[in-house]
Amino acid sequence: ETQFRNCVVWLEDQKIRHYKIEDRGNLRNIPSSDWPNAYKKYLQDVACPFGVQERQEALDWLLGLAVRYEYGDNVEKYKKCEPLAASSNSDKAVDPLINLDSNSPDFKAGVTALANILKIQRHDDYLVMLKAIRILIQERLSPEAISKASQNREGIPVALDKHILGFDTGDATLNEAAQILRLLHIEELRELQTKINEAIVAVQAIIADPKTDHRLGKVGR
Repeated sequence: ETQFRNCVVWLEDQKIRHYKIEDRGNLRNIPSSDWPNAYKKYLQDVACPFGVQERQEALDWLLGLAVRYEYGDNVEKYKKCEPLAASSNSDKAVDPLINLDSNSPDFKAGVTALANILKIQRHDDYLVMLKAIRILIQERLSPEAISKASQNREGIPVALDKHILGFDTGDATLNEAAQILRLLHIEELRELQTKINEAIVAVQAIIADPKTDHRLGKVGR
């Protein structure tokens, strides 16, 4: 609610400027319980075709009015602006996800089917699921990853007498078997830690998409 009111006040103060400065007091009094009445009167004064109950439509209309006034104040400046298509770098990589309709039933069905095949956890945001699928394919199903996984791993000779067991069973054979089990257990723990690290990196790649606010001088959501 506060953000909505601040947005309306900012548009009036900075772009629309329908009221004189001394007449903006009621609209600027954002915490006031009488602000809705001031907002209703403001919509009427600027001849907005939408009422107070149609917030999204009214705000969209106010934004359009602000753009029109901004253009009117700087016509020559904006006439010199090049179209985005002409000024964009054609060699710049384009994210293929931008043009996808994430609300399309076909898109949702396709992502869900892929997630089921690859045994990926379901998520409410289908774009997040698609990014997870892409990461999995890149990391595990690429030709390089498959080739590396298919390579035979040769064992490394280990001298058991150089590894301290830490306890004595009283039987040399049992002691040797315990040493082997301990070494195998350590190897399994290392593999588990590697998989944990890969999972952490995959999650960070999905959620780490910070947006920079240069006005605040910081990076964050």
